[in-house]
Amino acid sequence: MNYKAVLQYDGTRYRGWQTQGNTDNTIQGKLETLLTKMAGEPVEVNGSGRTDAGVHAAGQVISFRCKTKESPEEICRYMNEYLPEDIAVLTVKEAAPRFHARLNAVRKTYVYRIWNAPVRNVFRRRFTTWIQKPLDLDAMEQAATLLCGTHDYRAFCSLKKFKKSTVRTIEKIEIGKMGQEIRISYTGDGFLYHMVRILTGTLVEVGLGLRKPEEMTEILEGQERTKAGRLMPPEGLTLESVEY
Repeated sequence: MNYKAVLQYDGTRYRGWQTQGNTDNTIQGKLETLLTKMAGEPVEVNGSGRTDAGVHAAGQVISFRCKTKESPEEICRYMNEYLPEDIAVLTVKEAAPRFHARLNAVRKTYVYRIWNAPVRNVFRRRFTTWIQKPLDLDAMEQAATLLCGTHDYRAFCSLKKFKKSTVRTIEKIEIGKMGQEIRISYTGDGFLYHMVRILTGTLVEVGLGLRKPEEMTEILEGQERTKAGRLMPPEGLTLESVEY
């Protein structure tokens, strides 16, 4: 049977999503170990995307195949009983035989949170990146508009060699402020390695007056990583939702 599940996790103490040979401290590793124990045979878990070390998820989607007499609701309860307290499974449902969490995804939304205040917030430090100097949100919104659309986002990727296309479509970038927290939401058909964190770093540099909004067009056309902004820390980033 093929299953689809939605989960959330605090990625602070994990080495990222993807299973690694030198550590069992990954999200995928924890899930596969648990489901393999439940099913009594190896279970492979596919995620909608590979979040980096320290990155969180509010709506990560996974798919997996396993033989079990347990109902989807019982699988969900079992997973939540034995998973670490910083990983929670929201729903488990039977999926179409050919459903694949990554290959069938058509739209993802990531949110980057910034605590923009003179003093850090100790209670939000795991989920926000602290920036002391005030950010010019109007300038950032002007730049964000230029970054939307279908473009080659090679300049906003940390990889040095590219085997596949770096063309993606960003439908919208929304910037909002709630109190001292700034949230930058990105919705698109897919994102390259470190893309959201580099886009955010570039927008932050605009907000700090280090770049002009109109430079975004030049960066996109230049297709060079050195022309874009800095890579923002992982803790501010959350995979918010995945659509199919």
